[in-house]
Amino acid sequence: MNLTDDQIDRAGGVLLGQALGDALGVPYASGAAPYDPATGPQPAGGGPGDHAPGEWSGDTQMALCVAEVAATGTDLTSPTGQLGVATAFLSWFESDPPEVGAHTRAVLTAVARRGDDATLDEALLQESWAEHERTGRSAGNSALARTCVVGLAALADREATARSARAVARLTHWDTLAGDSCVLWSEAVRRAVVDGVLDLRGGLDLLGGPEVQVRWSAWVEEAEREDPSTFSGNGCTVVALQAAWSAVHRTRGAATAEQHVVEALSTAVGIGGDTGTVAAIAGGLLGARYGSSGLPERWAPRVHGWPGLWSDDLVRLAVLTAHGG
Repeated sequence: MNLTDDQIDRAGGVLLGQALGDALGVPYASGAAPYDPATGPQPAGGGPGDHAPGEWSGDTQMALCVAEVAATGTDLTSPTGQLGVATAFLSWFESDPPEVGAHTRAVLTAVARRGDDATLDEALLQESWAEHERTGRSAGNSALARTCVVGLAALADREATARSARAVARLTHWDTLAGDSCVLWSEAVRRAVVDGVLDLRGGLDLLGGPEVQVRWSAWVEEAEREDPSTFSGNGCTVVALQAAWSAVHRTRGAATAEQHVVEALSTAVGIGGDTGTVAAIAGGLLGARYGSSGLPERWAPRVHGWPGLWSDDLVRLAVLTAHGG
């Protein structure tokens, strides 16, 4: 797909927008004190992982594991792509990150302890399924938090985008709700980059049968109708999606792109709960809509994190992914 300058700019905003939202939410996660309304949220660091100012969390770190593979042009659903992402996930986990979600930790710990001949992607899928069977719960928000970059991997092919979103989610989160949420959000990112629109309903037909589509449509409608504070219990992938979309949708009347980004991310952080995760999800979509040029200049250059990357590196990875490597 031949991209226009505007589309390239929007693609370049996806990972940077995610990282910015993540870094803004980090200081206020897990019941920390709310931000000062006079100044709004600031990427001040701290939080559960004792981050440095401007540092992103494990959500963006895992997204970068996906991005490093996608930026080579590798099909994320192929054996090579799945193995590449799985290998990156395990390498990240073995680097001893300061915060890892409980479900993701359980799956990756089980894989790290194995000594059989299964490839890492096969092992991840097996342990993802086993953990789902053991607990009955694998619809946490972590898979959704790393899916924005998947929306760049097949900009000309919405079905391929949906397959990639589901395949990457299932490596750790087997529940179909996790896969569904990733399909919806990745398609919204793809549409934002290609068409310059914010539309979460555009991917409903990519989900299961009519019953599934009706259920998700109702959840999206609820996110648009209710106050964002309704979605503070956002550890589940459904509520995390609702929280992020509610923050984006409720602030659409902002006068400028930058103002919309600031107001939406401030709203996302103000919801509470997994503040970094929700703001990262929202930030990726906002970056896809407004591009790297539409993100606040006072914040964007300050973001950084594992594995030693800064804002320019995120733009480079995102644009490479959009160009198919």
